[in-house]
Parts: sequence; C-alpha cells; structure tokens
Amino acid sequence: MIRPLIVIRRVPKIDFMRWHLFGFAFSILLSAVSIGLFATIGLNYGIDFKGGTLLEAKTQGPADLAAMRAKLDALHIGDASLQGFGAPDEVLIRLPEQPGGDAGQMKAVELAKQALGPGIDYRRTEVVGPSVGAELIRAGVLATVLALGAILVYVWFRFEWQFGVGATIATLHDTITTIGLFAIFRLEFDLTTLAAILTVAGYSINDTVVIYDRVREAMRKYRTMSFRELINLALNETLSRTILTVSTVALAVLSLLFFGGEVLKGFSIAMLWGIVIGTYSSLFIAAPIVYYIQPSRRAMAREPTTGEGEGGRSSSRPERRPRGAKS
Repeated sequence: MIRPLIVIRRVPKIDFMRWHLFGFAFSILLSAVSIGLFATIGLNYGIDFKGGTLLEAKTQGPADLAAMRAKLDALHIGDASLQGFGAPDEVLIRLPEQPGGDAGQMKAVELAKQALGPGIDYRRTEVVGPSVGAELIRAGVLATVLALGAILVYVWFRFEWQFGVGATIATLHDTITTIGLFAIFRLEFDLTTLAAILTVAGYSINDTVVIYDRVREAMRKYRTMSFRELINLALNETLSRTILTVSTVALAVLSLLFFGGEVLKGFSIAMLWGIVIGTYSSLFIAAPIVYYIQPSRRAMAREPTTGEGEGGRSSSRPERRPRGAKS
C-alpha cells in the first residue's frame, strides 16, 4: 500500500491567531503603499499595453548594446530600449509608438534594421497600436474584476457568506500587492504578467478554500471549542499540506525564472511573489477575518457531517476534543 507523503507527522500547536493583528497592520500598510505607487508613478507598461514595436534579434557574436543604442538614437524615432535576452548574442529591441499608425511603425522598423546593418537575424517582430493597447487594458481590468467576483460567488455558495467576504478580501489583497510589486521595482507589466496575477488569485483562493473547509469541519466536530482555538486547529492541521504545495509550486516557478528567459521573467516574478503573499494571506488574513464575522454554528450543526472514511459516509460519532483544547 502506498503511504501518503507527510511533512509534519504530528499536528503542531502554533498560535497563528496571536499574530493576526500584526498581519492586518502589515497588510494594510502594504496595500496602501501599493495603491499609492500605482496612483502616483503608475506601472511600467510593456508593448502589449502602451503600443510600439518589439524586435527579437540575434547578432553575430556578443551584442554591443551601447553601439546599437547609439545607432538607433541617431534615427530620432524616440527612446529605444535594448535589453540582453538570454544568450550574449540575443537582444530585445523596443521601439516606442510612432505617428502614422501601423504604417509609421513599420517604417520605423525598417529604419532601425537599416541602421543596425547586416548580419543580424530578426527572429520576431511584434507591432501593437495604441488602440489595441487601450483595449487590452480594458479587457485586463474586466477579466480581473470578473475573476474576483466569480471567486466571491463560488465561496459564498460553497460555504457561508462570511467565508466569501474573507476569501474576497484576501484575494484582493494578493492582487493589489502583486501590482504594487511591479510598481515599486518598475518591472515591465504586460499580458503575461496579467495572466500571472489571475493565476495568483486562483492559487490564493485554492489555499483559502482548503483552510475554510477544515474550519467548517471543525465547527461541526467541536461545537463547544472557542472560535479562536478552532481556527488555530484548522490552520495547524492544514500546515503540512500548505508546506508541500508551496514547495512544489515554488520549485516549478524558480525553474521558469532561471531558465525561462526574458519573456517569462515578469510572469515568474509575479508567481513567486504570489505564492508567498497568497500563503501569508490565507493564514493571517482570510482565516482571522472569519474570526470577527463568525458564521452561525447552529446552521453548521444542521448540516450533515461528512466522515473521512470510505465512501464519505456521515459520521455519528460523539465529539472528541484534541488534547489540551479548552472549552
């Protein structure tokens, strides 16, 4: 018989609720800074959102970025950006939006290729107009709002409305702080980053739902236990699963960060931050919020308790309290 992998063989007794007020204060400060930076300096939007042209070039031998930048500056087509891309002979060239629509953009591309001279292999050319960029911004905002709304509705129907409020606040916190991270470090914000933010929201709600499910199960099982101890019990019982999930996802994301190249850098950074902040918010934001807006224990008591044995049969065993639990 295959035995499950267990990181923590005995359920710990960590008092997570002892630190929840510090968690609230830290999250409020972090969210306020993120919103402030977004409102004042904004994001470093990529080609996908602000329009322009992206060229992926391969030079003969290591690329001389300074010489290439000087040649492009001499064209007076705006502030061109050059960046190493993986190998020393691979370069990403970003040209700003040009007047004249797509025709103006393509003309700038031809001028840039002529200025850089022969011997350069252009592997990719992407042109995004300003109208397309504005439309992508609207679509991205709408997708994020709809995703958060769908999460609220799902948790509301899956549990009680109190759980839905906690899950939505925690997920919104993760989204805001991830955007704040990109505003602080001026990382490029493009479509792949937006996809990472939506992925972070899904990861965060998955972790939160697991904890909420254990809280609801404990509410049915230990009907006289104080709610503070009940939340601590649920968090400690899911801690092993949380460690396993964070570790495996972090390994995959680190692989993308170090070996995925420049294209996946923003996605990887957003995901790595999302893993950390999503786990933190599940432990110190989502669960403590339910402590302050407690669901009805009578409503929970009327629902059938599902056992964890074979077939998921209902359990009619008397209540058993964990050792050391106070009434």
